[in-house]
Amino acid sequence: MSVEIRPVKTRRELRRFVNFPEKLYRDNPYYVPPLVFDQMDTLDQKKGAAQEFCDSALYLAYKDGELAGRVAAIVNHKANEQWDHKEVRFGWYDFIEDPEVAKALMEKVYEFGREQQMDSVVGPLGFTDFDPEGMLIDGYDRLSTMALIYNFPYYNDYMEEMGFGKDADWIEYKVQIPKVMPERWPRLEKVIMERANVHIRPLTRKIVRKEGYGEKIFRCINDCYKDLYNYTVLPDHMAKKYLDFYLSILDLKFVSMVENEKGDLIAFGITMPTIVHALQKSRGKLFPFGWWYLAKSMFIKHEGGSEMLLVGVHPDYQNSGVNSLVFMDMFRKFNEAGVVWAETNAILETNLKNQGQFRDFEHECKKRRRSYIKKLEP
Repeated sequence: MSVEIRPVKTRRELRRFVNFPEKLYRDNPYYVPPLVFDQMDTLDQKKGAAQEFCDSALYLAYKDGELAGRVAAIVNHKANEQWDHKEVRFGWYDFIEDPEVAKALMEKVYEFGREQQMDSVVGPLGFTDFDPEGMLIDGYDRLSTMALIYNFPYYNDYMEEMGFGKDADWIEYKVQIPKVMPERWPRLEKVIMERANVHIRPLTRKIVRKEGYGEKIFRCINDCYKDLYNYTVLPDHMAKKYLDFYLSILDLKFVSMVENEKGDLIAFGITMPTIVHALQKSRGKLFPFGWWYLAKSMFIKHEGGSEMLLVGVHPDYQNSGVNSLVFMDMFRKFNEAGVVWAETNAILETNLKNQGQFRDFEHECKKRRRSYIKKLEP
């Protein structure tokens, strides 16, 4: 029986789209589900913050009457203008082990791209860089993280069969946290702070609200990441959606902020205790008991590890030692909380400066993921 592709039009179909991986990876111990409510909001064309500058379409694949795959076709006009591209993105690309299903879904992405006058297809990418990106190509036997996506090895075989090639690779590291902080760190911190005229700023919920600190963080993120692969610089008014989500789940004692003498934020380290087992147990749902599993992992009994969600230093301070200041502060907090290891978010393989930050610590390259690209035939 041939594959049938149906566009997502209703809230019920959107929920099927979001929940499909739960069925696909049901027996896989390495898959970590995302938070369902967040996925629903992100993909809802009426609620998604990025819909202001993106056109998109969602598709479901059926084979023999059974749900067999999904894909999102996205044109990020802001990114295309910023990078002088004419790219259609594909994201949320999941399918059973059947090349016919994978190809039928991708054909809808091609079709959507042609309708938008695009000349190439790239992905997996989301609406913005705050969505999951990259297809896992190494590390299939490693537990996934909250912020990144898992996929089966056959995904990459099908991508190559369809004529896609590498556009960019990311690397993920697992870093061991020293049980005892080096004696030289306090002296080094003092030297860096005096030389660069900066200081570490502890955060509280009151400070975040009173000083609009969320917006400060987002502006600094834009400054730090604007030159990285396909990054979309977002306006201040769009920060609210992402900040509301992250700040609502963060324990601020795992956040490191560095300011200059003017009170400007110039570096940040945003981390959180890993909640992957809680997400697996709750299947990404808050109710009836998911909220308790998540709260317990975040605030009561940590799982022993942490995820480095976002780390950055303003370009004007990147050779001042401030990056070391951020890591020393983060690692001290990890040590005090009993965190014994931390996993990085995806780091571009070409970003050697970022990777070099771990050279003084025991670490291993845990996973690698890839963004693929292909010219779109007229």
